[in-house]
Amino acid sequence: MKPITIIMFGGALLIAFIVALVTYSKFSKKTEVKTEAVMVKPEPVAVATTDLAWGTTLDLHMIKVMPYLKESLPAGHFTDPSNLVGRTVLYPISVNEPIFESRLAPTTVGAGGIAAVVKPSKRVMAVKVNKIIGVAGFLHPGNRVDVLVTIRSKPITTKIVLENILILATGPKMAAGSKQEKAQPVNVVTLELTPEEAEKMALAVSEGSISLALRNYADTEDVFTEGATKATLLSSYKKRMEASWAPEETGTETTTAGPPIYSIELIKGSKKSKVAF
Repeated sequence: MKPITIIMFGGALLIAFIVALVTYSKFSKKTEVKTEAVMVKPEPVAVATTDLAWGTTLDLHMIKVMPYLKESLPAGHFTDPSNLVGRTVLYPISVNEPIFESRLAPTTVGAGGIAAVVKPSKRVMAVKVNKIIGVAGFLHPGNRVDVLVTIRSKPITTKIVLENILILATGPKMAAGSKQEKAQPVNVVTLELTPEEAEKMALAVSEGSISLALRNYADTEDVFTEGATKATLLSSYKKRMEASWAPEETGTETTTAGPPIYSIELIKGSKKSKVAF
């Protein structure tokens, strides 16, 4: 074999060795990066297994653990479901949503239900209603209503006595079970009231009959009314009728309705005059 051939063959082997070494180095680094990513251990976070309504007392069947990366762990989360057993839900929690301390009642609250979610300065009062008063079944927990009372002593009067009142429960339900609004019969509505409002509600139920008017969530303005009686009820349409038949203004003179005017022409000699009567 010629020396030049041996040199070329050796150079080719050296180049191939260098290329293989560089390629191996690159792939080994990528493998190390992937290995490090795989070795990141996720942290367990307690989440809800189903939609949880406010006032619900938690048990192990309502809680499961899902893995979260350490960098994405939410503040106030729980890792051990046993630490949540017996706690009361203050705000609704959706399925697979982490359970935070801020959504739970204090540990001193040992019972669930409405008593756990009512504010310390408020009172809970249940009022019996019929299907019509219950706004045809479209009242749901979380809605706000105005309370009207009709007093049947003469003169019969209807007046708004409470405004922007929060509904805590409708019937036995503390939260709507379906995201889609459906009409359901309502026999009892549970309201959150101040002590003064509770007194007014008790008097309204005792002395008359109540009605509920559903409010818009964004409407928080108080409206002051004089109330409605039979006289104002019947005269309201009459006033509108009179306004619609009011005399029209023509220039500076106003024509008013009245009895017809007759005139005659009186002739005295060569003088003529008109007399109206």
